[in-house]
Formats: sequence, C-alpha cells, structure tokens
Amino acid sequence: MTDRTKLPPTVYLLGLTIFSLVTAEFMVAGMMPALAESFSVSLAQVGNLIAFYALGMALGGPPVTVMLLARRVSNKHALVSLLAVYVFAGALAAAAPTYLILAIARCIMGVSSAACIGLCMTICAGMVSTEMRGRALSVVLAGLMLSPVAGVPMTAWVEQHFGWRASGWLVVALALICTGLAAKRLPKVKPGSEPPLSSQWSALRSTQLWGAYITSGLIIGSTFAAFSYCTPILIDEVGVKPSHVAPLLAVYGIANLIGNMFVGRIADRHTMPALGWGLALMALALGGFALAGDLVWLNLGCFVLLGLTGVALNPAMVARVMKAAEPSALVNALHTSVITAGLAFGSWAGGAVIEQGYGLRAPLWVGAAIAVVGLLSLWRPVVFRAKAEVCT
Repeated sequence: MTDRTKLPPTVYLLGLTIFSLVTAEFMVAGMMPALAESFSVSLAQVGNLIAFYALGMALGGPPVTVMLLARRVSNKHALVSLLAVYVFAGALAAAAPTYLILAIARCIMGVSSAACIGLCMTICAGMVSTEMRGRALSVVLAGLMLSPVAGVPMTAWVEQHFGWRASGWLVVALALICTGLAAKRLPKVKPGSEPPLSSQWSALRSTQLWGAYITSGLIIGSTFAAFSYCTPILIDEVGVKPSHVAPLLAVYGIANLIGNMFVGRIADRHTMPALGWGLALMALALGGFALAGDLVWLNLGCFVLLGLTGVALNPAMVARVMKAAEPSALVNALHTSVITAGLAFGSWAGGAVIEQGYGLRAPLWVGAAIAVVGLLSLWRPVVFRAKAEVCT
C-alpha cells in the first residue's frame, strides 16, 4: 500500500533540475548593480539579460522539441543531452569576458532550459499513474517555487561575498550534478513511446489551449516587469540596505510558496476564479507599490503581496492547460515558451520605461497594466462558457 502512494525518488530529482534551471534564469534580478558595474552597462541592459534568457526559451524550446520528436529520441536521452548543453552554456556565462558573450550564453541556456522543463514535466507524468499525476507534477514544479526562496537569495548572498561569477559557477555545478543523476537514475524509456508528432500538433489547434497560453504569458509578464528591477527599486526608492536585499528576496520566495500551496489546493476545481482573483490582487499590489512613496511598510507589504500571486499562480496556469490538452512534450514546451515570451516582454518593457526617464518605479505601472490585460483575457472565455450553459 505504501509503495503505491509513494512518489519515485526521481520525481524529486526532476524538481531539483527545474530548481537549478529557474535559479539561473532569475538570479540576475538579485545582482543587477554588480553586473552593471562589472560590464559598465545600464540597469536596463542588465535587465535584458533576463529577457535574453527568456527569449531563448520562447523561440528555441519548441523547435528543439519538435526536432527531437521527429527523430524519435527518447525523453531521457534528450533531457540528459540538453542538460549537458546547458552546463556548457552556463560555464561560458560564468566566465564571460564581455556583456555580448554573457548575453549569447544566456540565450543558449534559455533554449536548453525550455526544452528541459517540458521534458521534466513529460517524464514525470509518464512515471506515475494518472491519479498521482497532479501530485507528482506539483513536486516537480516546486522546484520553480523554491527558486525564489532558496536559489535567488543564495546566489545574491554568494555574489555579495564572492562576486557574481562565483554565483554563476555555483549554478553550473548544481546543473552538472542534476545531469549526472538524470543519466544514472531516470528510467530508460524506448524511443517513440511519446504520442506521435502528428497528434501533438493536432492538440495545438485548441482555442482553449491558446487562451490558457495567453493568460499564462500575461501573468508572468506582469510579474517580471516589476520583479526584474526589484533590487534597484528596493535600494534606491525604498531605502533598503543592499545587505537586506537577499533576506527580502527570501521572504518574497516564501510568499511564493504559501501562495502556491493555496492555489494548488483550489486550482483543479476553481481554475478560472483562482486566475481572476490572482490577477486582480497582482494589479492591486503593483499599483500600491508604485504609489507607496516613503511608506516602507506599504512598499514591503505590496512586494510580499506580489509574491503571494504572480508565479504562485502556476498551479492554476498548469491546471488550465491540462484541461485543454494532454500534457505532452510539445504542449509543455510551448507553454513554457509562451510564459517566457511574456517574461521577456515584461523585463524589456520595464527596462524601456526606465530608459525613457520615467523613473525606477515605472516598471511597476507596466506590470499593473499587463495584469489588467490578463484579467481581460479571462473575460472572453467566461462569456462564451456562460452562453454555452444557457444554450444547453
């Protein structure tokens, strides 16, 4: 009885793998001043390093996944190979002598990361029974939630004491460990065990699926329009000491975990309300943060409220996608790509308004506006559902 209800240890390995990938993606937010000084670039250009990573995920993930599916490469072999590419690119980023090389390396990391995250979710779903799939995927996605709690503060602390390159090498070491364990521990799967590429293409014709994709992209875009620039906002606008940034990022991450646990409990039964209320609270938090002025308690309260929503809405985002289509490798990879496209746009838009001279709090207004658009993206499906119920 115990064995039937116990998750395979490899599920936790997949969660650790996603933790390493997401930490590398977000770690720039905790060390923006150091990177700007090291390469003599603006904060907006440093923020673009997050966007470059996200663009690599958005544009590179689906084509790589399609290529692997077309060649009938097994999921395990594909994951290990892409993780090896990721480790190489991460080493290049940690040793980058120029901003351009760092940007190129992060693009390559993004391409590998998108396909790896999709493969982690697909492999996880295939290792457990259907009734345990939600529980197993929540464990794997906990790696994403733990990144702001442990990963980003950890890399910020290492950067403050040993420099940003040490943080880069730390992430490379973690990814290398995950690569070795994946090669040794993941079960062997025959090539072609996944649904054929043609059926996975057919799933992408669903308008419900694309509606879910769009809302997910807007949620993450709203979050990272603000979060990408949280360090300079906290230091220069709120007056937080640089040494206090890492603990505040940890508090933000704990808020992510709490929000994720709550949303995870209601996501399956109340998917749309969870997304709607989450987006409304995001808009409120970002607007309040932008207007908080010198009120430290209000600034930090809104910062924590953003943590309770934002990325914490991930279980509802995934639940909506899983209701619209079977979570195959291509569906998962494309969902990851759309999300990161939203991240890239949010990071870029936040930096653009700073560059135009609107001030460090301007990205908060950008995030609030994107959250409102996200709310509007939910309205049309709700209207059509109501009409359908009336007709029946």
